[in-house]
Amino acid sequence: MLTLKTPLKNIPKILPKYHKILDKLELRTVEDLLSYFPFRYDDFSQTAEISPKYLNQTVTIEGTVTKTKSARIPRRKMTITEITIEDDSEIPLKAVWFNQPFILESLREGTRARLSGKLALRGKTLQMSNPSWEKADRETTNTGCLVPVYGETAGLTSKWIRWQLKPLLETAKQMEDAIPYDIRQRLNLYDIYTALVQIHFPESREKLLRAQKRFAFQEMFLVQLRTLQIKARWEKNPALQIRFDEKLIQGFVKNLPFKLTDAQRKASFEILKDLEKPTPMNRLLNGDVGSGKTIVAAIASLQAASSGFQTAIMAPTEVLARQHFESFCKIFENYAINISLLTNSYKLISTAQESGNKNLEIENYSRNVINTSRPELLETINNGTIQITIGTHAIIQKDVQFKNLALIIIDEQHRFGVAQRAYLQQETMDVRDGQKKTIPHLLTMTATPIPRTLAIAMFGSLELSILDEMPKNRKEIVTKIIPAKIRQEAYDFIRQQIQAGRQAFVILPLVEDSKALTELKAATSEHQRLSAEIFPDLRLGLLHGKLKSKEKEEVMQKFKDGGFDILVATSVVEVGIDIPNASVIVIEDADRFGLSQLHQFRGRVGRGEHQSYCLLFTNSNTEKALERLQAMEDTSDGFEISQKDLELRGPGQFFGLVQSGLPDIAMEHLSNIKLIKFARAEAQTILTTDPGLQKHPLIVQALQKFQEKIHLE
Repeated sequence: MLTLKTPLKNIPKILPKYHKILDKLELRTVEDLLSYFPFRYDDFSQTAEISPKYLNQTVTIEGTVTKTKSARIPRRKMTITEITIEDDSEIPLKAVWFNQPFILESLREGTRARLSGKLALRGKTLQMSNPSWEKADRETTNTGCLVPVYGETAGLTSKWIRWQLKPLLETAKQMEDAIPYDIRQRLNLYDIYTALVQIHFPESREKLLRAQKRFAFQEMFLVQLRTLQIKARWEKNPALQIRFDEKLIQGFVKNLPFKLTDAQRKASFEILKDLEKPTPMNRLLNGDVGSGKTIVAAIASLQAASSGFQTAIMAPTEVLARQHFESFCKIFENYAINISLLTNSYKLISTAQESGNKNLEIENYSRNVINTSRPELLETINNGTIQITIGTHAIIQKDVQFKNLALIIIDEQHRFGVAQRAYLQQETMDVRDGQKKTIPHLLTMTATPIPRTLAIAMFGSLELSILDEMPKNRKEIVTKIIPAKIRQEAYDFIRQQIQAGRQAFVILPLVEDSKALTELKAATSEHQRLSAEIFPDLRLGLLHGKLKSKEKEEVMQKFKDGGFDILVATSVVEVGIDIPNASVIVIEDADRFGLSQLHQFRGRVGRGEHQSYCLLFTNSNTEKALERLQAMEDTSDGFEISQKDLELRGPGQFFGLVQSGLPDIAMEHLSNIKLIKFARAEAQTILTTDPGLQKHPLIVQALQKFQEKIHLE
């Protein structure tokens, strides 16, 4: 008897040649195949007679095969297979397939068949090209209904998957339902068996939508349960209480060379109030490019240092870590705070003289930066001499021992891979912080503005602070779409900017499915082309992902110091590079990037006093591509852009969320805030009455499976 756990290779109908292919798709058991959902549906549900009135419509017709023909065209290495079919209208319909001669083995003269496809007129003859087909005596599977289309791979077609799945659906009755009965009743959700039948072979569009909603709810429900569990577990830990010294912070803010935005003030206040609590902060600072996250992080670090505690700041790259180090040294140039930089390449200490002033303030102080060895730097961290340690994830390695670490800040947290993020979250709890009974407060930061629905769905375990306001002195970056015909004018404009003393970036996209060598080749050839043909008299630098960290750093430093007029770079330049003198960024094949990424690139300029420009080069004339790029011309609001990106590309592509493992069906419903709220409310209700889920073993099993494929903060 077939069970959900029956290996697919034990099913006689599944021939050995398919075993390896299925294994590659991680489809190993009956349950795996039942859980392999279609990604779209061909609507062949409209049945019609053969008639010119259905021209250019997708329909299903049923009739008898009256003629067959197969012709080979050696010159084009092609076989053309044709049949003529007639129904009661007695109007002949010709169906044509390319390189599928085997069709005639099934569709011989006299056979009753169903064909689904678009009806066209070729000369005076009605015709369908490459229609879906099946014999009329078969149950509708590939024609005459909403036909599921699955993710295919070489040797595995949607048709084959449909034929295998249909007889296995009965087995789905053995599947236990993770969503409790009372929730299904309350929200009018299908049970698991009905939902599986309707997701694979929907009887109508309405039933399909209801099945999709059920599975989307299930995934969101598990997401919310998991994030609420993480939150509850996190809040059970004790943390050091860091008193909010209002006088210190007011003095610091008052002496800044710029005025904080209201959003920065609000976010800083939320963080400082969190630091006072006896449970550890777990907050996401979600801000637009240039919205001033660094100063908010500095305020939190100052408060920790003034209370005698240490802060660790983690960045995804050495370039960004170095930049933070320089920024913090400048921000705290008048404060007796010792700052260190610890990465594989750098071991630096910026020292400050001792002061009797409890508020750490020193007037007219200049800092001293020294190179040191790793053991010496680790010793100064361990004995508490260093108040702020900045670095890559090297700073949470086992040999790093803090004296009294109270705050960890992770910058550009989404630039760390999924596995790294899970590791970082765990490590912040296990880090050797010098405190036996407490864990550090955690602040994560991202410059990818995340639409609120996505934030609620994916980051439910974190509190949110939003920086949605730009500093008043920032000039808006002028953004223009540049089609091929005016490219030369754009190059002339860049030359004018450089003659005026400015610098420029040229960003190249990664070709789809390319390897790093292709990236290197594309960047190198464009660098050579621009150097030889367009700007032979200018100095061009080159930055790509194959360079070692130290080499990247050297290129960036040379660009920053004015050694290059133009920097040609791949998307490695996206995060954290601050060149105040750069006033132009050119993005080649801009239509290949998501809007959020384009917005990140744009934020590489406009960091100084000069008017800046973002030029979107494109060779595409498609309406869709130009509509996306138009959004960049229309607004500089990162949250608006990310919302548009979410609508246009779908949440699955949005800043790489595909890697979270969340199924497409849940991804498609991430903009449905009502669904997410229902899922969160139901999850909260269950955890309130049954925190350990002892009364819900099926939910526990579902969560365990869910854990294997999904990472959540």
